[in-house]
Amino acid sequence: MYAGFDFRDKVVWITGASSGIGEAVAERAAARGAKLALSARDETQLARVAAACEAAGAPAVQVIPLDVTDFDAMPSAVATVVNTLGPIDLLLNNAGISQRSFCADTSFDVYRQMMEVNVLGQIALTQAVLPQMIERGAGHLAVTASVAGKVGAPMRTGYCAAKHAVMGFFDSLRTEVAAHGIEVTTITPGFIRTNVAKNALGSDGKAVGASDADIDGGMDVGDCADVIIAGFEAGTPEIAVGTGPEMGLLQVKRDDPIAAFKALEQMARQLRGSA
Repeated sequence: MYAGFDFRDKVVWITGASSGIGEAVAERAAARGAKLALSARDETQLARVAAACEAAGAPAVQVIPLDVTDFDAMPSAVATVVNTLGPIDLLLNNAGISQRSFCADTSFDVYRQMMEVNVLGQIALTQAVLPQMIERGAGHLAVTASVAGKVGAPMRTGYCAAKHAVMGFFDSLRTEVAAHGIEVTTITPGFIRTNVAKNALGSDGKAVGASDADIDGGMDVGDCADVIIAGFEAGTPEIAVGTGPEMGLLQVKRDDPIAAFKALEQMARQLRGSA
């Protein structure tokens, strides 16, 4: 356990802040008095979220449009946040994209995009922020990973590969930066009611355009954000959040991996039968 994170007057930078978990966490951090930097590609939606955060009580909100695959833009974005709001206290790497296709049907470009958005983008921004945290001897780095970063699920080979990678990176980073007074939090959501399935890439690299029963029956995104905020405030280094049966897979994978594999194989058969 870490010391609980106090959001008041802290500079909190959230990527993927234009919708879903990022938006909901931003509004709750705003209500706790955080100074917010909000990043995503969609400037119109970012402006909407920024206005909601200001109304919720944030003392300052800065919109920083950013594509996390534009690695060369990272140093400038960091400088803008620091020069506008001050040193970054918490970076929440929340940008990401999912996948819904069987491996044999999937264009390799989909795998490349999974890695660039979900892994390399998080690493690049973290590397850009890290030096000023090391210099100060304080800071907090976080990532929205997934239950898919712990368990391999069908139709998500690229997404699971990326989320396993990002979990490994931040778990390893945690060991390296503790001596500098920097904390690392990983977040492992299950099925949350967002547009993640609708925006997921199909086999051809185009957005699927429709949600699915798992996501539609998942946890409310506001409730998810409440758990995440509570986890930060309690000093929890790995925050599992969700209410569905997928959360039980985390324990089954540890206790009886063969049972987990068989359950997921059956899921794949069902998905293929309905495809």
